[in-house]
Amino acid sequence: MMEDFNSETDSDYTSYWRDWFIQSRGNEYFCEIDEEYLTDRFNLTGLNTEVPYYQYALDLVTDVFDLDADDDLREQIEKSARHLYGLVHARYIVTTRGLAKMVEKYKKGDFGKCPRVMCEGHPLLPTGQHDIANMSTVRLYCSKCEDIYNPKSSRHASIDGAYFGASFTSMLFQVHPALLPEKTIRRYEPRIYGFRVHASAALARWQDRYRDDTKSRLRDAGIEAKYIGEEEEDDELEDEEDQVELAQVRERVRGDAASGRMEIGN
Repeated sequence: MMEDFNSETDSDYTSYWRDWFIQSRGNEYFCEIDEEYLTDRFNLTGLNTEVPYYQYALDLVTDVFDLDADDDLREQIEKSARHLYGLVHARYIVTTRGLAKMVEKYKKGDFGKCPRVMCEGHPLLPTGQHDIANMSTVRLYCSKCEDIYNPKSSRHASIDGAYFGASFTSMLFQVHPALLPEKTIRRYEPRIYGFRVHASAALARWQDRYRDDTKSRLRDAGIEAKYIGEEEEDDELEDEEDQVELAQVRERVRGDAASGRMEIGN
């Protein structure tokens, strides 16, 4: 909001729009775009069709806005200015100057640290999954485990991923390969009372689950199938059932015999 920037008049606000934007809470991921980059029309090619009130928004971002607009129109222009700045930002951070600014923020840990324990607090980089606006929000990339995460803050989680683009992180490490860390080979090992769970146990569980899933799919397709070894298990089960039945018959015979002796004795 405008209250986040210590301005008392509209002229102050329009004179320092980029300072206000960068210093606003929730915009910590953005770097400041150089004025000469913003005033070069070549860098803004095609954005006039993507941003409503494009010229007014550009005037506001470049601090030359001079329009006596009502509150509703000013709010719309302000929204368009933020969107325009984000789209230009995605282009700027893959330039030499933009990469240098983002590397500086990366080294200071401005984007947070990897939540994965085995990465030991490795710094993150903001990245988008798409280059088109309104498709996905920003994610945080860890170059150590090579995975992406959601930002912790809800203010950051609402930022459009297109404001950073899907190519930024790869471009940064192509230009600055010395920043690439050694890939982590450490993995969490499940243990029971300090002893590692044997890999064969996990494999056996996976094989049983895979076999059950396969049998279920075959059954749904109208195919009855048995794996090798299941016939022996069925035979063993039938033998056990026969033994139980034989034991029950013997018990009944003993009971009948005992009843007969009692009648004779009477």
